[in-house]
Amino acid sequence: MPARQRQQQSRHLRAEAIIEAARSLAERDGWDAVTTRRLSEAIDYSQPVLYGHFPSGKSGIMDAVALQGFERLASKIRSDRGGARTQRSRVTRLVHSYLGFADQEPAVYLAMFARPTALPFGVESTPEQLRRAYDELAESVAGCGGGDDPETFVEVIWSALHGMVMLSRDDRLRPSARARRIRTLVDRFVD
Repeated sequence: MPARQRQQQSRHLRAEAIIEAARSLAERDGWDAVTTRRLSEAIDYSQPVLYGHFPSGKSGIMDAVALQGFERLASKIRSDRGGARTQRSRVTRLVHSYLGFADQEPAVYLAMFARPTALPFGVESTPEQLRRAYDELAESVAGCGGGDDPETFVEVIWSALHGMVMLSRDDRLRPSARARRIRTLVDRFVD
């Protein structure tokens, strides 16, 4: 392997280690606990090495965690949708997939949707990872919404799912009513 390729691979592996350490620390202690100092201690890299990979520091690292999260969310939605044959089953699988992702990766979900970010949404410069996640949402609800504008319809579904995640996370919804909320959401959005 040429030296330049080894250097690039080494750099990529260091960046991945930083991202993984941040995600792990955030899952355990919350995003407020993620600092460049704590990260450098956790992975035994100096703070200048962290800033060499992520010049904007913690915010750049959080954006990298979010981008990886969008990739995993898109993959999960696509996989869970599987061979669903009806609109109802596609939307039901989407809801379970989305809520399940948020339950399984709460700190990643917060980096994606609830923490400040420099990632642009819904514009031409939107990163490909975000576009793929959006496209999987859109594919899951294709054909629903009657005559509504399809993009707006996807945004409304997405907003409803995000609201369910955040309100459940903050214990503002009855845990015992989750299945009923899911049925009600699907009933409202499937023609």
